[in-house]
Amino acid sequence: MIEQKINEFFGDAEATGFGTGWWSGILSVFFGFLAFGGVLCLHFPQFLTSAEFRPFYSLHGIRLLIQFVIVAAVAFGVISSLLRKKKTLALTGMLFAIAATAWGGSSVSVNGSRLNGITIGMDWFLLDLLLMALIYVPLERIWPQYPEQGTFRKGWIQDLVYFMSTHLPIQILSFLVLLPATQATKYLGIPALQELIARMPWLLQFFLAVVVADVAEYFIHLALHKVPFLWRFHAVHHSSKALDWIAGSRSHFIDDTLVRGFILAPLMLGFSQTIIVWYLVFVTLHATWTHCNFGPNAKWLEKFLVMPRYHHWHHTSQKESIDKNFAIHFPWIDKLFGTYYFPEEWPENYGLAGEEVSPSFLGQTIAPFMGKIKMGEKKAP
Repeated sequence: MIEQKINEFFGDAEATGFGTGWWSGILSVFFGFLAFGGVLCLHFPQFLTSAEFRPFYSLHGIRLLIQFVIVAAVAFGVISSLLRKKKTLALTGMLFAIAATAWGGSSVSVNGSRLNGITIGMDWFLLDLLLMALIYVPLERIWPQYPEQGTFRKGWIQDLVYFMSTHLPIQILSFLVLLPATQATKYLGIPALQELIARMPWLLQFFLAVVVADVAEYFIHLALHKVPFLWRFHAVHHSSKALDWIAGSRSHFIDDTLVRGFILAPLMLGFSQTIIVWYLVFVTLHATWTHCNFGPNAKWLEKFLVMPRYHHWHHTSQKESIDKNFAIHFPWIDKLFGTYYFPEEWPENYGLAGEEVSPSFLGQTIAPFMGKIKMGEKKAP
C-alpha cells in the first residue's frame, strides 16, 4: 500500500515502469552527490564557496544538512537495493555517501582565514539544487496542472543533465560577470545615485532592483527571439515540450551568460552588492517557479507578478502566443511594450513550431555555433 501511494505521488510508475526501487535509487544518487559536494566545499572553501553568499547561511546549519543528506543517501540506497534487481543507482548513491563520510563528513574543520578570494560558488549550486527539488517537486505532485506529466516525464533526464552540467560551469562563467558586477558597485557606480538609493527603505531598494533587472531582461530576451544569430542559442531553452521546475534549466550557456551580464550591468550602477545578491536569490526562486507544472492561480496576483500560467504561454508553440510575454517578473512590462498575451486557459502544446533542434545535450550545445538552428515558423511574423 505504501509503495503504491509513493508511486502515485511521483505519477510515473504505470506510464514508465519506474517503481519505488528506481526512484529510491535516483534519490540515493541525488543525496549522495549533494553530500560529497558539501564535504568537498568544507575541504576547499577558498576555491569552492562563494564569498557573496556565505553570510546568508550558518556553518553549523550546513554541517547538519550534510549529515542529513548522507543518511538519506544510504537509506534510499538500501531501499533501492532491496526492491530493484539492478543495483547501479543504489550502489552509486551509497558510494557517494561513503566517500563523503570517509573524507571527514560534516566534521571537516574549516580555516576561516582561507575564506577570501575568487571562488566558483559550488556551495550556491548545491543549495540551489537541493532547495529547488524540495520546494517544487512536492508542489507539482500535489497540485499539478498536467497530472499525467509526472515528475519523471519524457526529457527530464536531459534537463537534469543541463542542471548538473551547465549550472556549475555557469557559476564559473558568471564570475566573469557576477564578481566584476558586484565588486564594480564600489568603483563604477554613480555615487549620487548610490547615495539616493541607499537612503531608501530596504524593501523599496529591492523592488526597484527587480524592476530595473526585469526591464533589462525584457530587452535582451526580446533580442534573443528577434536576432537570428541569438535565437540559435535561445531556441534550446524553447525546445522543451513539457514544462516543470527543472525544464527551465534547459538553456545554452551563451544564452545564460548574455542574460546575466545584461541584467547585472545596470544594477551595479546604483545598487549595493547586498541588494544584487538578494536579487539573484529572488530570480533563482521566481524563474524556477514560473516554469512549474503547478495549476492553482491567484488571479489578483497574476495582474502584478508573473505566475506559471503566464510564462507557460511564452513557451507554447501555438501561433497566437508566439513572441509574447517576454517579462520575467512583471506582466505590466509586456503591456507597456505591446507583447502581452494572457487568455484564461492554459496552453495545449509546448516547444518549437517549424524548427527542430538536436535531441542530445552535446548536439544542442554545438549546433548553435554551427548555424544549424534557424528561425522557422515559430519566428515568422
